[in-house]
Amino acid sequence: MSADSASTFDAAQPWTLSPQVALRPEQFGALAYHYGNRRLTFLKSPTLVSLVEHLGDFDNVEVAVDASVQPHERAAYVAALARLAASEVLVAR
Repeated sequence: MSADSASTFDAAQPWTLSPQVALRPEQFGALAYHYGNRRLTFLKSPTLVSLVEHLGDFDNVEVAVDASVQPHERAAYVAALARLAASEVLVAR
């Protein structure tokens, strides 16, 4: 996945946590470490951590977000997931 993945991120498609990423719980949320590109990403919300951990259980991102967050928070979480896809934390299924 390239650096422009955020522009190709489609919330209507299924995504999941990359198998190359480990999440370490923290008080603020979690640290995501990618063993392939060696990037460390901060997930600054327990809700975002839960969403990322369970994203693969849903048919697509839209369904996962709708089940996990309030409607007024939807756009912010979809944008956060797009950034995680651009960082290769998330991969398309």
